Amino acid sequence: MHLFGISVFERQYETAEKVRGQAGKQLRAVAAVMLALAATVPSGFAQQAPSTTQDRTLADLPGAPAPNYTEPADLRTTARDFSKPNGGLKDLPWKAYMPTEVAKASFMNSVRLSDLVKGGKIYLSLSDAIAIALENNYDIAIARYYLDIADTDVLRSRAGAPNLLGVPTGLVTGTLGSASQTLTSGGGPGGTSTGSGGGATGSSGLSLSTNGAGPTPENLDPLLTSAIQLERAESPQTSAFIPRSFNNTDSYNFTYNQGFVTGTALTIGFNNTRLTSTSPFSLYSPELSSNFKATFTQHILQGAGIWVNKRFMYQAINDRRIANSAFRQQILYTVNQVENIYWALVSAYEDLQAKQRALDQSTKLSSDNRKQLEIGTLAPLDVVSSDSAVATDKQALINSQSTLYYQQLIIKQAIARNLGDAALVAAPVIPTDRVNLDPLPEEKQTPEELAQLAFQNRPELEQAILTLKNDELTLKGAKNSLLPVLDAYAFYGAQGVGGATNPNCRSLFSNPPFGPCAPIPATGYGDVISNLGNSSSPDKGVGFSVQIPIRNRIAQSVQARSQIEFRQAQLRLEQLYTQIRMQVVNSQYALTNDRALVQSAEAGQQFNQQSLDAEVKKLRLGASTTANVLLQERNVATAVNSLIGARAAYARDRAGLYQTLASTLQHYGISLGDAARGEIKAAPAVPGLEPAKAAQEPTTAPPPVNQ
Repeated sequence: MHLFGISVFERQYETAEKVRGQAGKQLRAVAAVMLALAATVPSGFAQQAPSTTQDRTLADLPGAPAPNYTEPADLRTTARDFSKPNGGLKDLPWKAYMPTEVAKASFMNSVRLSDLVKGGKIYLSLSDAIAIALENNYDIAIARYYLDIADTDVLRSRAGAPNLLGVPTGLVTGTLGSASQTLTSGGGPGGTSTGSGGGATGSSGLSLSTNGAGPTPENLDPLLTSAIQLERAESPQTSAFIPRSFNNTDSYNFTYNQGFVTGTALTIGFNNTRLTSTSPFSLYSPELSSNFKATFTQHILQGAGIWVNKRFMYQAINDRRIANSAFRQQILYTVNQVENIYWALVSAYEDLQAKQRALDQSTKLSSDNRKQLEIGTLAPLDVVSSDSAVATDKQALINSQSTLYYQQLIIKQAIARNLGDAALVAAPVIPTDRVNLDPLPEEKQTPEELAQLAFQNRPELEQAILTLKNDELTLKGAKNSLLPVLDAYAFYGAQGVGGATNPNCRSLFSNPPFGPCAPIPATGYGDVISNLGNSSSPDKGVGFSVQIPIRNRIAQSVQARSQIEFRQAQLRLEQLYTQIRMQVVNSQYALTNDRALVQSAEAGQQFNQQSLDAEVKKLRLGASTTANVLLQERNVATAVNSLIGARAAYARDRAGLYQTLASTLQHYGISLGDAARGEIKAAPAVPGLEPAKAAQEPTTAPPPVNQ
């Protein structure tokens, strides 16, 4: 932070040196002493020094490595580039006045989903689920349009439009299903759903009211206007010297306006008139007159310079970057959501298998008890107890079947675009992947290393930094609007007149009075035009215009408010670093705890299963009771449920760690360009998976009531 403050201070006192002469040398000596003292002050103390009032650059923020901007920068859904206009010098000019057609959205499922339906069932791997979601998911499809929307603002800014319309960058969360909480973007031009300049407040408590402040840029698109008028007028006689006359006036007037990024405006007017008159006081009939005038206007103070007139272009480019980052964030969010839904499906599927095994065990126990009752070796109460256990297990099975059926619908709506196909809705989804417990490489890294990795990859930080850059542009525009308006202008013009001698012309100075006018040579329109360039009747000059707002309170309030909002955005950026650091630490520790929980649950399940087997053997030998066996069965069911939940939590938190680090795309091999186009060429390769163990597939349909 010292370096930035020093550079500003040096510029200040060197400017003073040029004005004050010898006093500047004294200031330089004082500054040298201050620099020497500043070099010996610890950086933390210097950051808190109240005398430092200069703006802090992004590099000065603590723990702020340069972000890895989302690539490619020209990320788009189709080959159509909406940042470029239709028509032009190299294209058909009239295309610029034709409407742009946007292709209709597709509501059909991708072929990849149809290929997975085999024998009336969908055997779904996690890789296939992610790939199909990238092609079909509605949230991603809606977010794709934000890229093209951002391009339209780029096109608008290139024309010198005074304000941008903004780009929504919030996450689209219309897909049903659980997902981990993530930080959302917000603030700045295009950083909120209200768009640039559209709202007074943004997310996370940020104010955005001064967005777009500053002088209005020049209109960079040339504007050609024309007015063609044919007039026929008859003037009544109003005095003895002005007889009744007939005037036929044809006017052909053209104006060309062009602005430049330097704060320069050019206006060219070219006017032509053809007047046929019966008035005796007109020398020509028809009279041909033509004139032109070119005026250059240059802003000297407010609105002068390239940067102030191109600041909306810079903001639009930053907004395009923000849109890219927001789309990447949407992909990270949706992929993580699909993973969570997939593991919820796996849990429901395994739970149904466990409930089926429990029912089989209780049914077998009830059958054995009835046989023993028939031969008189078991009391009737034990049969009633075992039958009650069978009924309880049937109810649990039905509940598990309903849960699985609903989870199948949940994942279908996440990966399919059209659920109108009855066969697709009825097809059960069989998850084929399971998570293993192999440690991730990220778990071996320190929390600080992971935090630095997240700082470089997290799209929220990228958006916040780009937003802060836009806020800096707004602040500069607000500062420029404090200046008075001082414009210099220069103009040059000429006039030309010609035509044929008016046969009705009468002159007061002829001999005798009111005799015909002296004959003049007839001239054509070509002679009139040539007179415009020979300076026979020039019109030229230069001038200045000044507007000095007394007290200037409105501009002061806008500039002060933009400065406050800029400081607020700086605090929000630093807060994001703290939040992300805490998320990284929490995700890493949660994954370690989840692995230990899975291992503990596996040991508990094995112990309870062995205890059940031993109790069943003792029951057959007459050394135990039905109640003890049923108790062990309940213990096994509880242990299995704990194991299923622990595995699901581990799988979710492992995917959550990748999302926290924003490294999901790199680890899974997902191409952001393919995701933007909705055409996944290669299925993602999700690490840390293993195929499901061979087991009997349970039925998802609820059993008959009389079973």
